[in-house]
Amino acid sequence: MTVRTRFAPSPTGYLHVGGARTALFSWAFARHHGGTFVLRIEDTDLERSTPEAVQAILDGMSWLGLAHDEGPFYQMQRMERYRAVLAEMLAQGTAYHCYSSPEEVEAMRERQRAAGEKPRYDGTWRPETGKTLPAIPVDRKPVIRFKNPLDGDVTWHDVVKGQITINNRELDDLVIARPDGTPTYNFCVAVDDWDMQITHVIRGDDHVNNTPRQINILNALGATLPQYGHVPMILGTDGQKLSKRRDAVSVMDYSDKGYLPEAMLNYLARLGWSHGDDEIFSMEQMCSWFDLTHLSGAAAQFNPEKLAWINNHYIKAADNQRLADLVQPAMLKDGAIFDGAPVLPAVIALLKERANTTVELAQSAMLFYRQPAPDSTLLQQHLTDAIRPALTQYIELCRTVDWNKAAISAALKQVLAEHGLKMPQLAMPLRLLLTGQLQTPSIDAVIELFGRDVVLARLTYTAD
Repeated sequence: MTVRTRFAPSPTGYLHVGGARTALFSWAFARHHGGTFVLRIEDTDLERSTPEAVQAILDGMSWLGLAHDEGPFYQMQRMERYRAVLAEMLAQGTAYHCYSSPEEVEAMRERQRAAGEKPRYDGTWRPETGKTLPAIPVDRKPVIRFKNPLDGDVTWHDVVKGQITINNRELDDLVIARPDGTPTYNFCVAVDDWDMQITHVIRGDDHVNNTPRQINILNALGATLPQYGHVPMILGTDGQKLSKRRDAVSVMDYSDKGYLPEAMLNYLARLGWSHGDDEIFSMEQMCSWFDLTHLSGAAAQFNPEKLAWINNHYIKAADNQRLADLVQPAMLKDGAIFDGAPVLPAVIALLKERANTTVELAQSAMLFYRQPAPDSTLLQQHLTDAIRPALTQYIELCRTVDWNKAAISAALKQVLAEHGLKMPQLAMPLRLLLTGQLQTPSIDAVIELFGRDVVLARLTYTAD
């Protein structure tokens, strides 16, 4: 059997982190088995589906690097196929026309609720041997309902939750086509999974209730059933379902916030799946390890601090030029001046150890790309008459010292020794004069990156 998985989002908004995790698991399982990963856009909800939402999903998948092997397939482009299957089911008696109006269906449900029964369609238009159906109402277009089995159970072995059994009496005759002929969600999913020969369906456990309906439809079509695995939802820091109002739930929000895609994938993989105690791993490693037996049946909680820690790991390991390309647009927007300034990759190399996001990295790098504006009160506090002679001597040494970190550091230590000072006493005014800030990386590294001309210009001007 060739493994074929699918990711089938509805384009009603952004790519949710929960959807991204589902896509990742499906993609990794297909890659693990040398199979096929299918992207399908379930866009039959015409009121909510938009081209912008489709593009947001494609952008999110592209940013994460979850490349599909087939697709994207769009359900709205498969209407002829759905209509053909509906016609076959009507001819075979596994589906039927129902002329009950929405008001009549709601009235029958109200009666059932009043009687303490589960509300469901009562089968008024369901054809049975020896049954006389009502007269067809004039000028009323019917829906098409699936003729669900009345007896027996739907049982499947869920690869995450174990065996699940639903009695068919819990399921009424599902509407599979609306009065205008548009097919409904569960019907389209079943036909698509059949046509696309999907072998494994990995999705959120909010779909558990859909599965017995889809299994019954697939059985009626004579299709081979896929294996199902329903992963628990991702919870927010408050233990509740992720909410747009409380949490960043769009994948591309994390791109905007300065997270690297490989960090996001690594973190999402650990939300409901594990490989021993491994926390940091590449996608190549994940694909080689990934199987469905290690998917967790417990809900995972989103931890922003853990994500930031993982992102810091990947930032430290990332190529400096790549990081420079990521942060430069934001720095330009923030007024960065690159002419005559240090090369950005070298600055990135100095700063990235402490950055949790590329946004933080861009902000910290700005100290090299704007004119310093030190606070006069701080200058008065740190650049005292006792310090000025040491600063003047250091300026003179800067005119001739070899311009590398070791020589710059040696010159600093020489001045400190001759004037009986400690490093912070000279480093603080140097930081203020060069960057306008009291906190920077190691001062000798900062001085080296600025270059001799900039250092002499900023220190000589102020010393005078």
